[in-house]
Amino acid sequence: MAVRVTLDALIVAKGIKARDLAAQVGLSETQLSLFRSGKIKGIRFRTLARLCAALGCRPGDLLDYDLDPADLAPPDTTESD
Repeated sequence: MAVRVTLDALIVAKGIKARDLAAQVGLSETQLSLFRSGKIKGIRFRTLARLCAALGCRPGDLLDYDLDPADLAPPDTTESD
């Protein structure tokens, strides 16, 4: 999947510490770190909304997408989303 998390760039641009953001949003530092690194399979809309509110941004500012033709391939029946 070609969806990338761009939260790190936004944190730097806003001059905010990840620790402070995690506390404000109600996430553990570990959870925020996993999201920042893209090592998660999904995020709740509520969490995404809280991140956007805390950073004064929109969801598209936190995520990016690079076109990958494989994303249009039929889903593998052994994999669940």
